[in-house]
Amino acid sequence: MTFCKTTALLFLAFASIRAQDKRPADLLLLHGTVVAMDQQRRVLEDGALAVKDGLIEAIGPSDKIASAYRSNKEIDARGAIIMPGLINAHTHMAMSLFRGLAEDRSLQDWLQKFIFPAEAKNVTADFVTWGTKLSIVEMIHGGTTTVADMYYFEDEVAQALKDAGMRGVLGETIIGFPAPDNKTSEAAFAYTEKFLTHWKGDSLITAAVAPHSIYTCSEKLLKDSAALARAYHVPILMHLAEAPYEMEVSRREHGSSPVQYLARIGVLGPDLLGAHCVWMDQADIQSLAHYGVGCSYNPSSNMKSAAGLMPATEMLAVGVGVGIGTDGAASNNNQDMFEEMDLAAKLQKFAHADPTSLPAEETVAMATIIGARALHIEKQTGSLEIGKKADMIVVDTTAPHATPMYNVYAQLVYALKAADVRTTIINGRVVMEDGKLLTLDEAAILAKANQYKKQVAGSFTH
Repeated sequence: MTFCKTTALLFLAFASIRAQDKRPADLLLLHGTVVAMDQQRRVLEDGALAVKDGLIEAIGPSDKIASAYRSNKEIDARGAIIMPGLINAHTHMAMSLFRGLAEDRSLQDWLQKFIFPAEAKNVTADFVTWGTKLSIVEMIHGGTTTVADMYYFEDEVAQALKDAGMRGVLGETIIGFPAPDNKTSEAAFAYTEKFLTHWKGDSLITAAVAPHSIYTCSEKLLKDSAALARAYHVPILMHLAEAPYEMEVSRREHGSSPVQYLARIGVLGPDLLGAHCVWMDQADIQSLAHYGVGCSYNPSSNMKSAAGLMPATEMLAVGVGVGIGTDGAASNNNQDMFEEMDLAAKLQKFAHADPTSLPAEETVAMATIIGARALHIEKQTGSLEIGKKADMIVVDTTAPHATPMYNVYAQLVYALKAADVRTTIINGRVVMEDGKLLTLDEAAILAKANQYKKQVAGSFTH
């Protein structure tokens, strides 16, 4: 008995010493299929990652990571994919409270006759806070870890994301008529400058300037917006070449396409993210590549409004950074990036009558590392690499619709769903685990959204 007890104690002491020899980590993810989306497009069948101080500390085979690192928090990813978090390159989060409000209309009618009036009657700081939280719930459940947002009261948007632990590139909207948060352009620029200063250097929030579009902003407004963004070294977000109406306005008022107009007045640049970018000829595409402009491909929104199809394949071919976005839930009607990936690939195949157009691997890249490049944040996030932000998701592959799996990229684009996301990690923090949100009160957010539904329905006139 004494010998056995002594042996056990020696074994425990030896194990303790071995554990102390391991490097400490805040989080270990083990035994998953790691899809790195790095330059080599590494896929590790029994892969693992170590996370420390919000960054990826190590990536490799599970046995090597487990033998080199110790952590009080481990996530077993058996039967799942570990991949970079999805990047929603364009949306209007607070507009989730207008979901389904005005359907089956042209973009011009939808905006001018329905959405702009509804915003004037309903949008307040509180409305934006709760609408943003509603979208965040949906996005975290669906594996989105970074979002590019354009709306009003963007300081409230930023605070909602910060509280939820989500990463965002957030543009305060500048528009050429009285807006819900600022009634004059002077007030809008003052608000925006304060917003940029407030969030400068934040670990999650990148504040941006967001002139709405060429058809809602004067040339002076566009130039002043670009000048403000460049003075603060922040991104510019705007709608660009979205619909035939915009092309008509540009040809009539400026004698050129929207892209060439923006080039002429000095707005195009490597700090700009153009949302939609549908109505493009080859000269426009070359201009975007020349100036280093990023673009967001929003397939379901553009289908629904019959705005047209982005020439994404042609743009990618010349090096334009094209990410994927949902657009606001008032126009597409959700924040589901898995659905957008599926549509993004299939629409390009259909349009080109070529099943090899926009293959699955490139589509996943658009929703991750290329999307990060479109937003000019590829050095921070978008791939699983040592030193990058620990933004990643664990996606279950055991459901009937995901079985069997021959090609991981095809499975992600054509088979897997937002509901298959098990766990979401942003900046090294687990914000959802096994489907349970850890940073938000989902029930309270849904209840508040239904309260706002009554207000909006009461104020809206068809």
